[in-house]
Amino acid sequence: MKTKALQQLGLALLRIIPSSFMIFAHGLGKFQKLIAGDFTFADPIGIGPAPSLFLAVVGEVVAPLLIIVGFKTRLAAIPAFITMFVAAFITHGTDPFGKKELALLYAVFFLVIFLVGPGKYSIDKK
Repeated sequence: MKTKALQQLGLALLRIIPSSFMIFAHGLGKFQKLIAGDFTFADPIGIGPAPSLFLAVVGEVVAPLLIIVGFKTRLAAIPAFITMFVAAFITHGTDPFGKKELALLYAVFFLVIFLVGPGKYSIDKK
């Protein structure tokens, strides 16, 4: 395989794998909670539990879905990044590094996606 093709495959994997993990490991439970009408949730930025849950679902389900298919990818990476930034520095702000590490890794993935874009294998590039 040529180097360019491998780079494009790498960008696709960078979009698809972390975003899928985000949805299934973190976002799906919050989405189910939201659609069930259970709005009990942490309020890390002081806007209330229901709006916080809604924003978490946007950052952990909606944005990653858009990133997976590569639609409005850079724009979608922003709420995903912000959600992980809040998780790392506000929700887990006083926790040891080990508790922040996963949120920081996700934040870096979404920051890189924002910076480099979706790559060739995306709706954005079609």
